[in-house]
Amino acid sequence: MVRAWPSNVPGIAEVFHARWREHAYPMHTHDTWTLLILDQGGISYGLDRHEHASLGGVVTLLPPHVPHDGRPADAAGFGKRVLYLDEHQLDTSLIGRSVDRPMLHDPALRQAVSRLDAAVVAGDTFAAEAGLALVAERITRNLTRASAPPPAADRMLARSLRERLDADIATGVRLAPVAAELGVTVPHLVRSFTTAYGMPPHRYLVGRRVDAARHRLLAGEPAADVAVGTGFHDQPHLTRHFRRLLGTTPAAYQRSGRG
Repeated sequence: MVRAWPSNVPGIAEVFHARWREHAYPMHTHDTWTLLILDQGGISYGLDRHEHASLGGVVTLLPPHVPHDGRPADAAGFGKRVLYLDEHQLDTSLIGRSVDRPMLHDPALRQAVSRLDAAVVAGDTFAAEAGLALVAERITRNLTRASAPPPAADRMLARSLRERLDADIATGVRLAPVAAELGVTVPHLVRSFTTAYGMPPHRYLVGRRVDAARHRLLAGEPAADVAVGTGFHDQPHLTRHFRRLLGTTPAAYQRSGRG
């Protein structure tokens, strides 16, 4: 089984999911970074004439322009999720390091890659942009063994981002221009916001949108119009987040107000 999604997130070229029992792919290269996690089984692969085996608990990073192949590690096959990152997403100095150490044993990184994959598949560009920045930073830290940055929050940065989000919740903001304007990196901005408010900026924005939707639903607006007017892609997108936060659907919520 193979599924693929195009990406509208800058820095991510494509998303690829596959479950294979017997398929083995020959030696080939990509012009992107191959960021891979396994949901089942294991993969054996050759990279730059060295053999490796990857299992579910690790993140595998294959660098651009370096030949590799792949095959199931055993008869059970494997299920994998792959994000192809644009070549410029990681510094070229990391290519050699990833050839030497393509498997990153970092549970937090694996969770972050899984969340990033889910955000791209769902079309949640805002969450994916933040997730990609944090994933790229953590990969770099793993490969360079740099120490983690200080955890202290910068409340002024967090407040500046919140003010921008509150100013137009339907449209939202792009994190990279805001970070550049404030003179920090995107990961720094996301960390500051998360530490200050207890949630990442994309989750905050979804909550604000759901709040706005509640008021408009109770005012009698059609759910489809409310969805678009509060920044959701469509009514099913609104319904999914509405149910997750409030345990009910927009239609049921609106009917309860009439009662």
